[in-house]
Amino acid sequence: MTSEHAPSPQARSGELDRYPRPPVSLEEAEWVWRELAGEAMRPGAKPETVRLAVITGLVRATGTRYGDLLRVRVEDIDLGPARARAAEGTVLVRHGKHRTPRRHLLPADLVVLLKHWMVVREELAAELEGSVPRALLLTVHHTHDNGTTVASGLPITRQGLVLSWRRFVHRTNARYGALRPPLPTRFEQVRRAWTEASRED
Repeated sequence: MTSEHAPSPQARSGELDRYPRPPVSLEEAEWVWRELAGEAMRPGAKPETVRLAVITGLVRATGTRYGDLLRVRVEDIDLGPARARAAEGTVLVRHGKHRTPRRHLLPADLVVLLKHWMVVREELAAELEGSVPRALLLTVHHTHDNGTTVASGLPITRQGLVLSWRRFVHRTNARYGALRPPLPTRFEQVRRAWTEASRED
């Protein structure tokens, strides 16, 4: 690479400022997906685990960031006929600040998980007055917002997604201890493993 094509010091500095931590390996990201998907489909799985598995599966399939995920609605998901065997589905994601719409294919294992989440989210919103929110991702327990108790079943916030991932990380790191490397507290390091692998393909 000649000097005229080399990135400027400012560009390199900007990249380091934006992504100070490297992505995990693709194998590690795939382990996270398998671990969460397996936990989510066990009988008695907590709604938070099911939701986090859905988030991870959608990011794996689409490269979507948290902000874009928050805009996904139930009607953006096509899982095929309710009684049909799982096959590929699709999701419409509005990417970036311009909210550019793009439809992504969803693998069969994620379709199964999403169908399970649809049942869970209906139960979460059962106590709400009025209609169920159209947002795909809902809160799973009562939370507090500026001293006010907020019921479960409402659209989740970005902060809620961040805290949900960190709870999973702390729980998983404590469970596996010295058996495996600790997971990062920033989900972005996992997301980038999939997006970088897709660019290489």
